[in-house]
Amino acid sequence: MISRFSKGYTVLAIFAICCIHSVKAQLTDLARIEYSFIPSSRSEDQYTRLRAILNYPIKIKDKDYLVVGGEYNRIILNLEEDYPFNVNQLNRLHIIDLNLGYTFKCKNNWRLALNINPRIASTLTNSITSEDLFLNGGIFAVKDRTDATDIKRPYRLVLGLTYNTTAGLPIPLPFVSYFRQLNENWSFNLGVPKSNLKYVFNKKINVQAFTALDGYFANIQEPILVNNREVDHISLSVAVGGLGYEYSFTQHLVAYCYLGYTFRLNNVLRNSDRDEIFALDNLNAFYLRTGLKFKI
Repeated sequence: MISRFSKGYTVLAIFAICCIHSVKAQLTDLARIEYSFIPSSRSEDQYTRLRAILNYPIKIKDKDYLVVGGEYNRIILNLEEDYPFNVNQLNRLHIIDLNLGYTFKCKNNWRLALNINPRIASTLTNSITSEDLFLNGGIFAVKDRTDATDIKRPYRLVLGLTYNTTAGLPIPLPFVSYFRQLNENWSFNLGVPKSNLKYVFNKKINVQAFTALDGYFANIQEPILVNNREVDHISLSVAVGGLGYEYSFTQHLVAYCYLGYTFRLNNVLRNSDRDEIFALDNLNAFYLRTGLKFKI
């Protein structure tokens, strides 16, 4: 059994994936459909995720908006290795988010954004219970000078506090993201869950080198026994690096493809206290994420 500190640190990585990624998508993406795939290079196991996002901004005042939307993730686990337990309960996972956000303009090019994300994350083999429900949320201050003409290198800075009931730590946690335009071709972004160095060929095509976090945390509605110990949750945290390609059909409609290799893959079964009970196949592997998005 891992220590309370180690447990909090591990689930903290899941928090960064589940909460911050949802926040970023809510603030910039109005619609998105996405496919992710991780085949194990030395195993029969495979991970597939189908994702759909839809957000609708409602203008409240001149520069104030309420954002209402939702996100659905269907995770397909093809566990073909010879595990010492029945894997049928783990074949399909469902993550459903309700996105509620509000953003308003402040002084000196700052904008405040607040969001709350009630979540269902479960195998959904039975009726929904309180164990399937989680809560994400955050408050963010955004200084966006990406359209500024009075500075040589436009930038965007995001500072915030985020909260997630799966983090294992009952306190808000800090979030920082920094984007800088170096010249008309080069830019970079430093932050979580993604950092990149991007090169723009023209208005339609750009490529980038990236590092990113991905993963999930979900409840198992029908607990399984592993080595005579009950398993109630399953989680995956992935750190990946690689190359990405984006093609803009219009200013707002973008197709993208990211290819890479995981340099950390932690897929584990946990008990009701979120202690690690059993590690699934954790061999690093090829990574693919592709999709189409309509952005602000």
